[in-house]
Amino acid sequence: MANIIDRRLNGKNKSAVNRERFLRRFKGQIKDAVAKAIKGRSITDIESGETISIPVKDISEPAFRHGKGGVWEPVHPGNQEFVKGDRLPRPQGGGGGGSGSGKASQDGEGEDAFAFELSREEFMNVFFDDLALPNLVKTQLTGITEMKTVRAGFTNDGTPANINIVRSLRGALSRRIAMAAPTLTELDESEEELDELMESGMEADLDMRERRRRIHMLREKLAAIPFIDPFDLRYNNRVKQPTPSSQAVMFCLMDVSGSMDEQKKDMAKRFFILLYLFLQRTYDKIELVFIRHHTSAVEVNEHDFFHSRESGGTVVSSALNLMKEVVQKRYAGSEWNIYAAQASDGDNWDSDSANCARILETALIPVCQYYAYIEITEGEPQNLWYEYLKVKDAHKHFAMQKIRSAADIYPVFRELFKKQQGVSK
Repeated sequence: MANIIDRRLNGKNKSAVNRERFLRRFKGQIKDAVAKAIKGRSITDIESGETISIPVKDISEPAFRHGKGGVWEPVHPGNQEFVKGDRLPRPQGGGGGGSGSGKASQDGEGEDAFAFELSREEFMNVFFDDLALPNLVKTQLTGITEMKTVRAGFTNDGTPANINIVRSLRGALSRRIAMAAPTLTELDESEEELDELMESGMEADLDMRERRRRIHMLREKLAAIPFIDPFDLRYNNRVKQPTPSSQAVMFCLMDVSGSMDEQKKDMAKRFFILLYLFLQRTYDKIELVFIRHHTSAVEVNEHDFFHSRESGGTVVSSALNLMKEVVQKRYAGSEWNIYAAQASDGDNWDSDSANCARILETALIPVCQYYAYIEITEGEPQNLWYEYLKVKDAHKHFAMQKIRSAADIYPVFRELFKKQQGVSK
């Protein structure tokens, strides 16, 4: 009889195939749930999983049932009062008004939504899928870590250059002691017996020759124990561990005036998330600074940065001046790698755009590793865009792009952060 063994590598999740089928079937509902989760999450918490809920009506399965066709004569048991054609009186005291005497069930069978747990990888794949990321870049952003080689004890095999002499000789000495111990005990006993025979003066030449032959054999056995054996060799073991190259600070600047609606803020948040994941590939410690502005700028926490609403005009230079002050107070040392991302719809006072370009060139670009500006608009560029173009032509580590929809975010991000010769990140 043939036995069939399933050796598919599903790990602990034995229903991986069904899980993938479920994700494909309800991709639309899952994508909507992930989009809602992203709005309520912190940028630093974007890589964890998520419990999402799908309405039960969306996951109902088709089934075959008997139709309501033909002539039916229902028979209800317990009817001793009415016959066919009688009119039923209205119940006394109301009815249907919630005045029933029964009690609600503790574990009712009704269910409004189906809860489903997305893993970290599944959550990130859905998030990246909305940004039109290729598979290779998904792997790089979620998995690549910089490694360094560190010592991790000793191993029994390796290259001759990694031999640890002290550890090998110590092991050889221990082996010789262990192998020689029984033989030395037997040798001592044989020598004591030979001495007793010689002191007794008894004529036992045969016994004495036998003792001497035994002693000679034991000494040869001890001499045959090798000083060092390949089994004794120990090699220095080295393994790779993830390590940060240094620390970085990421400045997020965003226009929150009346022209920046929730859709534009959501696209800006996705861009900031991508930048954060990009920096995580190189830096272990990353601090986030959120600066929002309309006619004035203020440093806020992440929740207020994305969800507070403002009205009025826009003065972009207020955010740039505040960033300059924060850098001088908290990140002036050379140990900080400074990155900045600015999101706006391009609206600004005409007289302020030239001032923004001046602040960038004199105060911010010299201290930043990279400065990225994205303009979220479907219209024509305004004066701020043309002033920033002058900065871009003069500085290679300043980049700017325009975003019209969520699908444009990753191509723009890839263009902004592509490798350039002569520019270190």
